[in-house]
Amino acid sequence: MRNVVVTGGNKGIGLAIVQAILEEHPDELVYLGSRDATRGDEARDGLVRAHPEWKERVKVLPLDVQDDASVAAAARSLEGTKLHGIVNNAGIARGPRREVLDVNVLGVERVCTHFLPLLERGGRIVNVTSAAGPSWLATQPADERRFFLDANVTWPELRARVEKESAVAAEENATYGLSKAFANLYTLLLAREHPELQVNACTPGFIETDLTRGFLSSGQSAADAGMKPPAAGARAPLFLLFGELEGTGRYYGSDAKRSPLDAYRAPGAPAYEGP
Repeated sequence: MRNVVVTGGNKGIGLAIVQAILEEHPDELVYLGSRDATRGDEARDGLVRAHPEWKERVKVLPLDVQDDASVAAAARSLEGTKLHGIVNNAGIARGPRREVLDVNVLGVERVCTHFLPLLERGGRIVNVTSAAGPSWLATQPADERRFFLDANVTWPELRARVEKESAVAAEENATYGLSKAFANLYTLLLAREHPELQVNACTPGFIETDLTRGFLSSGQSAADAGMKPPAAGARAPLFLLFGELEGTGRYYGSDAKRSPLDAYRAPGAPAYEGP
């Protein structure tokens, strides 16, 4: 058995990723990361009721990406376990600006810092970000774009910028896109620092989840807005976990094709081939 950790795995896209791994890769054991252990147990029970044969292949891992002690304890609980992959899926779209940046950016760094020693050589890190990142970056002035495209950025530089932005008053939608641009930039940094690993980011697409329903207009249905079911959001993450990859430190669209960091590429459009 190979092992994969999925954060935020108890619902939405995270749960869909867990289920897709169990369905498509019978040699994988999945650690279903959940901030709330009870909700994690409920998600696991639902999977096992539908597929009793998965009972030994899915385990709940209590893990709150906002709490360094929780992340450290989760990593310690897997000491001696070699991981094939880490899927940083946990995220939020609404709330105070500081909290959104803490979960979507610093939370990814916390998980990577504590779990990296468990990854096998050639292991994979998949950061589930969003097309909101490139879409936000496309509207920014040139100096902003340079910062968010700088593959040589250091963690202290990135962390300082996150802290600075945490104190700025801004609309929630702008904060969400900013947080995902930061997460994409962290992907570049991590890939540079760990060339022995495959580190990439992707958007799952416009998926109906608790996170995205908040963006619906009054009376608007998910179908009317063009949202897809959670299972569709697992396509790109699974490709980055198990597919044949040509590089590292890249960002992919929901169709599992490479995309630019500073412009939206529609699913089905030609893959991005730039630097």
